[in-house]
Amino acid sequence: MTEIETRKLADRDVLHAFPSGKGSTPLPCLVFYHGFTSSALVYSYFAVALAQAGFRVIMPDAPDHGARFTGDAPGRMGRFWQILLQNMQEFAGLRRAIEAENWLSEGRLAVGGASMGGMTALGIMARHQDVKCVASLMGSGYFTRLARTLFPPLEPDTPVRQAEFARIIAPLADWEVTHRLPQLAGRPLLLWHGEEDDVVPAVETSRLQQALGQAGLDQHLTCVWEAGVRHRITPEALATTIGFFRQHL
Repeated sequence: MTEIETRKLADRDVLHAFPSGKGSTPLPCLVFYHGFTSSALVYSYFAVALAQAGFRVIMPDAPDHGARFTGDAPGRMGRFWQILLQNMQEFAGLRRAIEAENWLSEGRLAVGGASMGGMTALGIMARHQDVKCVASLMGSGYFTRLARTLFPPLEPDTPVRQAEFARIIAPLADWEVTHRLPQLAGRPLLLWHGEEDDVVPAVETSRLQQALGQAGLDQHLTCVWEAGVRHRITPEALATTIGFFRQHL
């Protein structure tokens, strides 16, 4: 049995799920991030399943999503990369709030997410060494390169627009995996991707898998591919994620 609630944490509403009767008990804790144009509520099946597995789960809404949505859907489509950056920047405040609630058992804090949430999880892993393990589903850690083809904030077809594009994307370089492979290597990492993903290309996961392997840094890497699957979460993906955190958190 599980309990799930909406509550205020780090000055914003989050979904909070936990095994029944353990709302105040220190537990291994997961922060799980949803995908673009979705919400914590839509992804709440992850919170329920992970709480059933014994974890405390915190699911925040990304900026301009869910309870934080401003109503400007077309404008949001042009702000994917700014939203991703803010999502990653807000993790430190969430972590402090979790610790202040005395919810965390022996520092056992993990991060996961799907699509934009998977990107968020990889960025957090690259910068936060105290995260014990990470699961990225349908994600990518190569932000500055992918921004030219996935939800580009604008098309850099003139010098002025190229400069504005660079200004928007430049802060993401500090969060991407390109130069932070050693920071990823020492902890368990799950990468899951559908082979026919039509939004975030599966080659994004393959690129990270190969980079870690070529550097001899893939001892803690689990990479799972699902044939014939486009950009969606499958029951197998959910089960793989639960099994990964049961083993490593």
